[in-house]
Amino acid sequence: MSYFQSRRSAVVARKGAVATSQPLAAQAGLQMLRDGGNAIDAAVATAAVLNVVEPGSTGIGGDMFALIWDKDERKVIALNGSGRQAAAANVDDVRKAGFDSIPNNHEGSHFAVSVPGTVHGWETALNQYGRMTLREVLQPAIDYALNGYGVSEVIARGWGSEDTVAKLNYRPSGKQMLPGANGGAPKYGEIITLPELGRTLQMIAEGGSEVFYKGEIAKKTADFIQSEGGWLTEQDFANHHSDWDEAISVNYRGVDIWECPPNGQGIAALIALNLAEGFDIGSMGAQSSDRYHYLIESMRRGYMDALQYVADPRVAEVPIGPLLSKDYANRRRADISGTQADPNVSYGDPMGGADTVYLTAVDGEGTACSLINSLFSGFGTGLVVPTLGMALQNRGSLFSFDLDHPNYLKGNKRPFQTIIPSMATKDDEMWLSFGVMGGFVQPQGHLQVASNMIDYAMDSQQALDAPRFKIDVEDTQNVLVEEDISPDVVRDLEKRGHTVRVLKGYERTELGGGQVISRDAETGVLTAGSEPRKDGAAAGF
Repeated sequence: MSYFQSRRSAVVARKGAVATSQPLAAQAGLQMLRDGGNAIDAAVATAAVLNVVEPGSTGIGGDMFALIWDKDERKVIALNGSGRQAAAANVDDVRKAGFDSIPNNHEGSHFAVSVPGTVHGWETALNQYGRMTLREVLQPAIDYALNGYGVSEVIARGWGSEDTVAKLNYRPSGKQMLPGANGGAPKYGEIITLPELGRTLQMIAEGGSEVFYKGEIAKKTADFIQSEGGWLTEQDFANHHSDWDEAISVNYRGVDIWECPPNGQGIAALIALNLAEGFDIGSMGAQSSDRYHYLIESMRRGYMDALQYVADPRVAEVPIGPLLSKDYANRRRADISGTQADPNVSYGDPMGGADTVYLTAVDGEGTACSLINSLFSGFGTGLVVPTLGMALQNRGSLFSFDLDHPNYLKGNKRPFQTIIPSMATKDDEMWLSFGVMGGFVQPQGHLQVASNMIDYAMDSQQALDAPRFKIDVEDTQNVLVEEDISPDVVRDLEKRGHTVRVLKGYERTELGGGQVISRDAETGVLTAGSEPRKDGAAAGF
């Protein structure tokens, strides 16, 4: 029996549900719902606990995005809680330091640290849509950080990897994130505390985002980065703000799929869905080579476009409307062969015609929050602010050094972001709050989960349990698949020109970590599923 074949049923609930990648975090969110909070309160509490129990993937030193279903306005609202690069950022400094791109860890990684947007994003969401205070929703995270918790299996495995330990050992302050026995990574089941992080969360609970962006935390972080040779200043922190945005969408077979707009890569999933809609996916077997081929070819084109055009739309022009038009999809789809992978997929001309945590919460009244929080790669840069227990993200490493590229490095500019939450609505009702974390696998996960539920009527758990593929973004002909996929399907894909590698056992964690909550508009019943490739759980009542 392969590692991920253990069966789990979807969780069925009525008054509220939470799904995420670690059970303690899901329970914290559920407790907020039981205590009278709503989906937004639950989501922030869950995210904060994940900072403690899964600190390599997420935290206050990173960024967040959210989609919120406003049940009164009957509308999906997008929140951009990502930070901007320092005002002084420039390509010349990086090149003078001896780098042709921004390093994401070890030497030179200080250039990759942009202003962490998470704390302001949490507070902004709570102030606009929540019922509880920041102090209330941070309490479970503080308790776990100061009083201890047992480390779960998949998280322990990632924490103890050679690369992760080396990254944290690169600077003395990284030891704050090596709380295991003998100053190493904690083992599966080991009880640990993160006291520095706990005290920092206490400061935020008491002082709100003000203490983070204009107080002691901002000063300590800016001083640390400058001591490393980086750009960030206290003024960069003071200038930070989150933004409410119009969510973007495409209609896939009668269902509206929603994503946050760029600077995130969610548009890649929407482009791929537009392309896939032109093929009769539902008539193909869910695990057929035909289905995999068409989805892979659609996703390859979605990615090529995203990598070419996605940037901070407040600084650079991003042709969102043209990229999502059905006419553009029709033109791009004409290049897809049913029998042969295209060896030379490039981006189109729409004007011509990174470890993460994801969570979702839905309350009994129908409000939903799809939220994603990330440091990008494991523990981000590996730079941990002395005395604060805060690992700093490496999002700035995704900036381009191509002067003509819209994602070219500039000061006060948000970098390309991989983290993307999603939602789906039917007949102006919230149907799905979902996401699949995991760097560049995220749009690919969104495409596959949406197709599983729309084309094959899978429930929330079945859609996550189903085998996945992942294309290599640097060479999109390379395709990773899971060992549960039939060898005959693998051989057929190879005959069509795909370069296929089969993932086994723990390797399958490379295929992302998804969570899904569906809501029946007539009954209000919630059906929640959680990723079998992670430690997570769905919980409801």
